[in-house]
Amino acid sequence: MNATAPMARYFVGLGSNLGDRLATLRAAATELAALAQVTLAAHSSVWETRPLGPGADAFLNAAVELHTALPAADLLAHMLGIERGHGRVRRERWGDRTLDLDLLCGFGPNGRELSIAAPNLTLPHPELSRRDFVLQPLLDMDPLLRVHGRRCAELLAALEPSQRTLLRRLPAPLVELTRP
Repeated sequence: MNATAPMARYFVGLGSNLGDRLATLRAAATELAALAQVTLAAHSSVWETRPLGPGADAFLNAAVELHTALPAADLLAHMLGIERGHGRVRRERWGDRTLDLDLLCGFGPNGRELSIAAPNLTLPHPELSRRDFVLQPLLDMDPLLRVHGRRCAELLAALEPSQRTLLRRLPAPLVELTRP
């Protein structure tokens, strides 16, 4: 990676409720980290959550922090390719899925929160502040993270009981550490 290129900081949500959910999330995190011009800077715990909407089975959710010089739209295109590679088919909103990758929020090289409103990309993610399965993994990585000018911890604490989906934190890590 070009050390002089300005690096943005992006947070990506990962979710799966079909097949070997943990293996899928781990593979997706590995594939994101292997993208050219991308560095995996951090990862959250893996959380089991109840589905929103018509999903039948519990989800596993996590998040990763990526540092890259890629524009957000290019990163999103790579993410959609990774989803397709894992058999993702978009049938119904909030339905069952092998893999869901969401670009949650980003911060430019100057540390300022990125605000993007394009037909295929909105940053921060419009549902971020209402989803505990997104907020908790973000807090796992950065307890002081702020989105929309508010701390993620405040957003999480403000959720109504009906918006809560977290069931348990898995003991297995998202990214396996290899030792020489």
